[in-house]
Amino acid sequence: MFKSGIDIRKLETLIEINTRINSDYSDPRSLLQRILESATRLSEGEASSLLLLRPENNKLYFEIALGSKGPEVQKFSLNLGEGIAGWVAQNNRSLVVNDVDQDQRFQSDIGRQIGFDTRSILAVPMRIRDRCVGVIEMINKRDGKPFDEDDRQWLEIFATQAALAIQNARSLQQVKQEIFLLQDQVSNNQGFHSFICESPAMKERMAMVDRLAVTDSSVLILGESGVGKELFAEQIHLRSNRSERPFIRVNCAALPEALLESELFGHVKGAFTDAQNDRRGRFELADGGTIFLDEIGELPLTVQAKMLRVLQSQSFEPVGSSQPMHVDVRIIAATNKDIDQAVTDGTFRRDLYYRLNVLPLYVPPLRERLEDIPALAEHFLMKFKREVKKPLRGFSDQALQELLSYSWPGNVRELENSIERAVVTATAEDIQPEDLALRSTAAMQESRYVGQTLKDSMNLFKKHFIRHTLEQNGWNQTVTARVLGIQRTYLSRLIKELDIIR
Repeated sequence: MFKSGIDIRKLETLIEINTRINSDYSDPRSLLQRILESATRLSEGEASSLLLLRPENNKLYFEIALGSKGPEVQKFSLNLGEGIAGWVAQNNRSLVVNDVDQDQRFQSDIGRQIGFDTRSILAVPMRIRDRCVGVIEMINKRDGKPFDEDDRQWLEIFATQAALAIQNARSLQQVKQEIFLLQDQVSNNQGFHSFICESPAMKERMAMVDRLAVTDSSVLILGESGVGKELFAEQIHLRSNRSERPFIRVNCAALPEALLESELFGHVKGAFTDAQNDRRGRFELADGGTIFLDEIGELPLTVQAKMLRVLQSQSFEPVGSSQPMHVDVRIIAATNKDIDQAVTDGTFRRDLYYRLNVLPLYVPPLRERLEDIPALAEHFLMKFKREVKKPLRGFSDQALQELLSYSWPGNVRELENSIERAVVTATAEDIQPEDLALRSTAAMQESRYVGQTLKDSMNLFKKHFIRHTLEQNGWNQTVTARVLGIQRTYLSRLIKELDIIR
């Protein structure tokens, strides 16, 4: 097998290395680092790279690179068949090239760009069930000698063990992702309901969902708070070819700015005071699946720049790390903000907006799809009467009329809360108008003016009237100003003077 016989020292090193790389699968990034460090030690390479193949786009990504130019190398990727590593991956065969200048397969552009002198290369495939999943590449032997046949065979033996370790780590991470997804679905199950499409508007949107599901392009879902934007995002995911992979939710408005970057992109140990261990971010957890970024309009500008890079290159650096991490993630974002105005105001990056807004989807408010209200109300009634074990029959005609005549500023979320309250307070077999308490809510709003001066009452009325109109128009100030019959600049001034907040 080996021309010079078995090297006992190398065999002992290989056994030691095998124990090391299989000691812990909990952190895939750390595992890849250990694999490449071990391979470099075994092969005595001056520099080295570990590339993983992504079958969805037939590209090889430099996941880990060691040597003086390691961090710069990790910015590159290769097409299948491109360069020596690409040839090895495509042909699933090892290759030793001891004079790269004489080999047409050598990709000299990378070395020239980073200023590294490559003389010789040893590259071997990592195989799982005879399928190449990546390549280990050694650059220049430290002693200046050429790579020989023994070097190739030792590295091939090691690559077999490395591929097995990667497979085990992936299996463990898949289980963890499935557990995380189930926990996330349970914690976010706020009355999840199947799509109820009685109205033409919703039937049209559902047809759009089917069209959006067959692509991997970014989607931006627009609509008022409470219309069910998250539900649309989940349906797009479930109807796509990523449905078996994670669907990870992130509410950008619910996380403090100081924690948002770490939550999205993860961090390495020691990145900041409380970073006691490496932590995987939501993008890494969503690898292979979909990430849903709710309230994307609240994303700080500092994080928007990093988000743009993810959209452009599907890569990012965890907080405290200079090594890029590559992911395959579909991004679905949602907002109830006037995002066009945010771009104009400079609070949202124009280039990020264009990247997100490839496929826009507008979800209409509940008041514009009255046909859905009876079916939604019945759905929530069945849900809550089971929970409280109350034998309610349905809605009285008067109660149903109340539901249809109310404006529902809080949309489906407000309808759900109203039905829950009605189920708890109902004393008759059917839900009555007084159980819904929709008119009492309006009366409470009128009581705000009692005891106020005329000026204060006028300002209070203006505040609530403008806010209500903004809500009806998805907080789009241009449209709201047109509806109110005033200039947009005047509306902006009123919003500031009256302290109108969302």
